[in-house]
Amino acid sequence: MRRIVRMSLAGLFFSAFGCGAIWAQSTAQINGAVRDQSGAVMPGVDITVMQTATGLMRTTVTNETGSYVFANLPIGPYRLEAALPGFRTYVQTGIVLLVGSNPEINAVLIVGQVAEAVEVIADAALVETRSTGVGRVIDNQRVLELPLNGRQATELIFLSGMATPGTGATSTTTRNYPTIQVAIAGGLATGVAYNLDGANINDPYNGLNLPIPFPDALQEFKVETSGLPAQYGTYSSAAVNAITKSGTNAFHGGLFEFVRNQIFNARNTFAAARDPLKRNQFGGTIGGPIVQNKLFFFGGYQQTTVRAAPSESFGYVPTPEMMVGDFTTIASAACPGGPRTLPAQFGFVNNRVSPSLFSAPAMALQKLLPPASDPCGKVYYAKINRNNEYLVPARIDYQVNEKHSLFGRFNLSRLDQSSQFDGKNILTLDAGASPLRVYEFVLGHTYLIGPGTVASFRGSVNRSNIVKQPPDFQDLNELGVKAYLYKPATLRLNVTNGFIVGTNNGTFSQYNTTAFHFGEDISMVRGNHQIGFGGSWIHQQLNALSMVFATAPVTFNGTITGMGLADFLLGKPNSFQQGSPGLFYYRLNHTALYLQDSWKVTPRLTVNPGLRWEPYLPVYVEDIGLSYFDRAAFDQGVKSTVFPNAPAGLRFPGDAGMPGGRRVGFHRMGEMAPRLGIAWDPTGKGTTSIRAAYGIFYNRPNLTTYGGYSSSAPNGNSVTVQNPSSFADPWSAFPGGDPFPVNVTKDYVFPLAGAYYAFTPHAKPTYQNQWNLSIQRELSTNWLASAAYVGTNIVHMWTGGPLNPAVYIPGSCV
Repeated sequence: MRRIVRMSLAGLFFSAFGCGAIWAQSTAQINGAVRDQSGAVMPGVDITVMQTATGLMRTTVTNETGSYVFANLPIGPYRLEAALPGFRTYVQTGIVLLVGSNPEINAVLIVGQVAEAVEVIADAALVETRSTGVGRVIDNQRVLELPLNGRQATELIFLSGMATPGTGATSTTTRNYPTIQVAIAGGLATGVAYNLDGANINDPYNGLNLPIPFPDALQEFKVETSGLPAQYGTYSSAAVNAITKSGTNAFHGGLFEFVRNQIFNARNTFAAARDPLKRNQFGGTIGGPIVQNKLFFFGGYQQTTVRAAPSESFGYVPTPEMMVGDFTTIASAACPGGPRTLPAQFGFVNNRVSPSLFSAPAMALQKLLPPASDPCGKVYYAKINRNNEYLVPARIDYQVNEKHSLFGRFNLSRLDQSSQFDGKNILTLDAGASPLRVYEFVLGHTYLIGPGTVASFRGSVNRSNIVKQPPDFQDLNELGVKAYLYKPATLRLNVTNGFIVGTNNGTFSQYNTTAFHFGEDISMVRGNHQIGFGGSWIHQQLNALSMVFATAPVTFNGTITGMGLADFLLGKPNSFQQGSPGLFYYRLNHTALYLQDSWKVTPRLTVNPGLRWEPYLPVYVEDIGLSYFDRAAFDQGVKSTVFPNAPAGLRFPGDAGMPGGRRVGFHRMGEMAPRLGIAWDPTGKGTTSIRAAYGIFYNRPNLTTYGGYSSSAPNGNSVTVQNPSSFADPWSAFPGGDPFPVNVTKDYVFPLAGAYYAFTPHAKPTYQNQWNLSIQRELSTNWLASAAYVGTNIVHMWTGGPLNPAVYIPGSCV
């Protein structure tokens, strides 16, 4: 077990620094109490709120304590009325609800006629006197007006005050679309829950965020951490709740274009010319009513085109002199690495060698290389950098009646990256074309069951499809290398201090992820309790094929002759690696139930206890690659009955004692996450609050955590031949010859000195203890001073290491 402690102090600053509504991730709520002029509570008062932009209305009646709550309200401007026969109607306008906000609006009724009104024009108080989390809203003005690199709204998360660039998550470039790694309040970079319109949009692949709408289509979002209610879980550090814009009773929208080119780009002080980057980002939005006060639409489109200056690189290729066996110039002091003398044991005499000793595949490849620009073989080349991005959000809101409201939202994200291959120079065989598609669907339903009782449902499906297609070019077989190659084959060759053909980014791969999310939240007011309960289910899938280990990369590093180019021409590789295609077929479920209470003990004191049941359900592996390691069996030399030729200690599905069949480990059904928060208003005027909270938050792994199974035998057999006898026939001296293609049977022969991947069957889920203490004080209208102390303790962090490390002893080892 490994423990990490993080503590943060968000010092005094002035801002609207609020905390979230108890039950909602994409909505807000209003709570309060009604009293008469003497201060007595008033039950039975009719309370009505209306969203002024759409005409949405909700009504309720104050309970026996004079309290009321409107839960799950869409964000936006509101008008509130409180009416009771014999008293003047209380009206408050100017109320603006932000995502996750929970303002307390108290009304005082004055004796008089209902037709008479007492109208107050004021927004809700800034001080949070009910919730106990720590968070900040990034409102629409900031989203639209603050400068953003690439207009990527998630960059604004760093304005929350406790967010720093994260580490440890799988590289964002693997996914191609814009995203960030962020650690909030000392938590994990993969511990942030991203919710859009109340639906989870975490990428199953790496745990980061799927694309969110561009700023003109994004209303606002909120970053929350520490002391969150029991509704929150699955990700341990924080939650980012974003909301797309909606239609209203008035048509609205706009057009935009942002341009960067050589005319507008600033020149670097030390550069001879301005950056020739050409970047155009343009689009628009439109929203409005389909049926007044009933049915609304919103849609947007953004396209980004980038034409960057080709990135210039250089390398060294064989010169005409070298091709006739003369290495005297390149081995001299005039060229990098010189002077040197090439060894006579490979036929060199005074740095000259007979061309008849050159490898046929090397000669075939040399004909495809660009000509040298100087006697040392130097060559310059440039790689193309072009891509197009398209974002299309669309949303429909439908107010069915006073009890039912529906919304549906669709996001399309498309990114087309061009191949860097220029069609001629094989040194540009780097990153292939990478078309990306991400589809996000969500459907939401809010049902007013009765006075003070609201049910909210969210169902979503997210799917991503990424294909990395290598350029169509020759492979090793076409050059004359005798080896089995999986198709589509890619040419990959590295000559140290020479040239490089192909990289990992240029190999074929396809990654498909699918995530289903269904959640139900119910909030009801009973006396001075607001009780919330519900549950969620997230199902994640990863289906992928990677050819990174199946492309047979060849390395000539100069360890044979002392010069990489000489090794290459003579066909003397340092290493030849071959593997089976990597297969990823993973399934993972996240299930949780919760119960939360907000108990108004006194008008000044609120206690928020909660409990979340979040069982650990291990990943399900739908292929033959699953295995785990039994140390006792390893020490005793006991082997698998499924694969008798596997190294001792490895266990596979079907072996006795294999935990969970094809599941990676055992279930842990008793995982509980308690929460407790206290909010105190010492003055009773709503201008000061002191709040404290503690909670346990579990963190679930992303699916790349199990990626090692894709390269572990027998699923992903990988063999590296050191110093093969020849480039033309690298398997000629290997025991048994070329082991590919692999035929996995019971008698499958496992590679010697292979890398085998295994999980601890009794792994415990990572969880995070969080606690906070905060003070808020309203100084004047629109000014708030807030200080918060936040503590974090992470337990059971997952990490990797050797299960059978080498034991070093004095002297020689055999």
